[in-house]
Formats: sequence, structure tokens, C-alpha cells
Amino acid sequence: MKTVKKMMMLTIISVIAISVTACSGNNNNTADKSVNAAAAPVSGTVEKASASGEVTKVRVAHTQTYVPYDFVNEKGESDGFEVQVLKAVDELLPEYEFEFVPTSDDDLLIGIESGKFNVGVKGAWRTEEREKKFIFPKNHVAASVIGLTFRTENADKITDIDSFAKFSGKLVPIAPQNAQWAVVEDYNKTHADKPINLVASEAFTISDAYTWVLEGRYDAFFDIKLSFQNSVAADDGAYHKFADKLSYVPYKGIPTWPLFNKNDQAFADAYDGAVEQLTDNGKIKELSQTYFGEDIFQYIKE
Repeated sequence: MKTVKKMMMLTIISVIAISVTACSGNNNNTADKSVNAAAAPVSGTVEKASASGEVTKVRVAHTQTYVPYDFVNEKGESDGFEVQVLKAVDELLPEYEFEFVPTSDDDLLIGIESGKFNVGVKGAWRTEEREKKFIFPKNHVAASVIGLTFRTENADKITDIDSFAKFSGKLVPIAPQNAQWAVVEDYNKTHADKPINLVASEAFTISDAYTWVLEGRYDAFFDIKLSFQNSVAADDGAYHKFADKLSYVPYKGIPTWPLFNKNDQAFADAYDGAVEQLTDNGKIKELSQTYFGEDIFQYIKE
């Protein structure tokens, strides 16, 4: 339906352009402007569509394997919660036409910054470093739920992050550059009486973290819920052998954001307006149920 509407608008524009040309004594200039406008590259800048109804193409990058946020499905189509939210945004913005481009993490970030892409989604958290490079809109697109993976034998004692802090607070070390470091640091600022033991780490694998918890070296690993579900809880998970020995409790949801090229403020504003409509009409919650089996936004604590 949207494609038909766009074709109708382009037909109307063509008729208007012919009429103007016929009435004008400056046919060459009129034709040149039309050709130049059509041939102008995106280059990371999306001008707000004119009142004539002109449709502007934008390139939307997304990662390929981050199920269920952003991925390429078995049909070879761009899919995932964040992708589907942006597809719904596209439906509400007839002045824009989205082209979805699957790519790698690095190419997405470099491409948005350079103008190869206008916007991208990758389950991205907001950081000071990224704020220097990209436009963050007013409205996030999804949420990444984080919490604690711990030994099931302590399930009666560890029921949330506060009870873990009281139990021992012995957390697997976190790299300071990791966004999770800041989350624990913020927690400790408001719980000075019972802080979590926040220790800087060197590089280690996720299997190390699970093993260290099972061995008792630490009592919990600050883990992403999706990672635990895919790696431990799932029958085909790489660490499913630990499923009867490890448990998980969520702490909070960290908003994830679409990243816009620095020159695309008008486009980011249009996104915000569309997302607010999708929130009001329940479409985003519907998509959350479809892709996560729950309302992931319930975990976000303002």
C-alpha cells in the first residue's frame, strides 16, 4: 500500500513538473534542477521532504545475527525487533523510503559516521563516546535486559540485585570500558551501605565467567538476559550443560538506540514522531511480545 501511495505521489510530481516546464521560458534550468535533485547522493544527509510529496530514500544499516534484535531471517530478509520497529516507522513516513542493509558491527558504526548509512540499529547502548559521533533521538527503540547469573543453590538467598549485595556482592570482574561497569557503579552510588564488589577485569571469555561462578570464586556474573537464555537455558546453547546449576534474575532494562548520522537531525525528529505514534497505538508492545515473548520495556527504570 505504501509503495502504491509513493508511486501516485511521484506521478503527480511528474505531471506538475511538465506543466511548469510548458509554462516556463527556462526549460533547461528546470530540467537540470530535476535531474540534479534525483541524482543527489544521500551522503548521510536527509533533507526534509518538500511539500510536493517528494520521496527521499534513506539507508538503514543493521547487524545480521543479533537475534531477536537485528538479523537476516531464513528468507534472506532484514528482520528482528529493532528492524521491525523501523519498518513500522517507514510506514508512517511517506516522505521517506527506507532501504535496509545488513552489515557488520564495525561497518555499521563507521558507515553511519561517514554518511554511508543514515541510521543504524545494533542493540546499541548510549555512551558518551557515541554521543560525540552520532545523533541520539528522543525515543529509544528497544531495551537490553541485564541481571545476575548465579549458582542455583543460592536461589533462596539471591532474588534480586539488593539481596545479592547483602549476600556477598562478589561479582565477576567487569572491564571498565564495558557499559555494564557504569551500571554497577551507579548502583553502588545509591547503595553505599551495601555496595557490590566492583573489580576491574582483564579480558576473559563468557565460559570463564560461568566456570568461576560455579567454582565459587565469585557469586554472580553480570549477564545479559538474552545471552543467558541463548547460551545456558536453550537446549542447543553452548553452555546448556550448566542449565541445572545456574539461575538468572533480571535487574533492569538498558535502552537501546538507533544511531543517526550527525547531519540527519530532521530525519531523527521524524523518527521520534513516528515512534510516539507506534507507542500510543500499541504496535511496539505487540512487536515486543512477538520477538521477546514479553514487554521488555517493563524493565526500564527511569
